[in-house]
Amino acid sequence: MANFLITNNLESLNGYHIAKIDGLKAHTLRGFYEEVAKVLSFPEYFGFNLDSFDEMLNDLSWLEQTKIAIYITNSESFVEKERNPDKLPTLLDLLDATCEDWEWSDEEDERPKKELIISFSPSERITKLLDSQEISYEVK
Repeated sequence: MANFLITNNLESLNGYHIAKIDGLKAHTLRGFYEEVAKVLSFPEYFGFNLDSFDEMLNDLSWLEQTKIAIYITNSESFVEKERNPDKLPTLLDLLDATCEDWEWSDEEDERPKKELIISFSPSERITKLLDSQEISYEVK
């Protein structure tokens, strides 16, 4: 499976712990960080910035689940009101790289093995963004 999935069919995420984020509540990066911190139970020391988000996603040791899907509904609104338009492509690249890192972690890695995928509800905006970043995705 690709790191990114575009779907309205939650059955395609069967077997995954689904961390659902409403794109309407995540129309800025700060809003996204607040929502993802809630649904993934980030520790209190989460700094609500890209570096801290990267650190949290590359740990996830506090979660019992090994297969995690971040599912963003209303994806046409996802980070659409961020003042700096370059931040969303950077976030998408980070998410893609993090999913890839988890895929290649092994027994010698000190962190518990996880599988992470990012899923969006279908929207032309997200499809164009992923295409422009040359991030591969599946549509189900």
